Amino acid sequence: MLATLADFERAPRILRLNVAGQPVEWLSWQDAVCLYARELVVWTLGEAVLEIRGGQSRFDGSQSHMDIHSIIACEGRVVPPVRHIPPLTNQALFRRDRNICLYCGDEHLDRELTRDHVVPRSRGGSDDWENVVAACRRCNHRKGDRLPWEAGMYPRNTPKEPTMVQVAWAGRLTHPLQREYVAAWHKVPEGAL
Repeated sequence: MLATLADFERAPRILRLNVAGQPVEWLSWQDAVCLYARELVVWTLGEAVLEIRGGQSRFDGSQSHMDIHSIIACEGRVVPPVRHIPPLTNQALFRRDRNICLYCGDEHLDRELTRDHVVPRSRGGSDDWENVVAACRRCNHRKGDRLPWEAGMYPRNTPKEPTMVQVAWAGRLTHPLQREYVAAWHKVPEGAL
C-alpha cells in the first residue's frame, strides 16, 4: 500500500474494464477514486494498491477511506473493440520487438537499434508492420539491401502488426496482475507487454 503524498505521484495507473471484463482504458488514481465514490465500480481484481483516506464524519467521527485496486470493472455498455492500425514509429517498433535485434537476438537500447525492411524498399518492400523489424546497426549494415535468403539472415520472428494494446500500453508502469490480465484478454504473446 502506498502511504505518502510522494507515493501518490508514482502511483500505478489503474486498468479500467467494462462489466464484461474487456480492457477499456488506463485511469489515474484520482479518476479511479471518482468512480469508486460514484459507486460505478462493480468488481475488482487483485489486492488494493492504494488506500485513500478522507476526512472525519461529523456524525460518528470516523475517518473515511477507500481501497483502490489495480484492476476495476465499471458499469457501462459493452462495446466491441475497434480495430485500429497503430502508427509505425521506431519507438513502437522497438517496443513490439522488445528492444531485441531480430537478426542476432541481442537486446539493445533504443539508440542502438534501427528499422530494417525485411524486403528492402529498394527491392519493392513496403514500410509497414509486416515488413519491418528492429535490428542493431551491425546487423542492418550487414544485411544491407539484400533479401533475407541472399544475406542468409532471417528474422527470428515473423513481423506482424501489433495490437493497439501492445503499442499503447507497452512500457507503462503497470501492476503484474494488469499485464497478465491484458495479455490473456488480448491473447498477447508472453513478454510483449
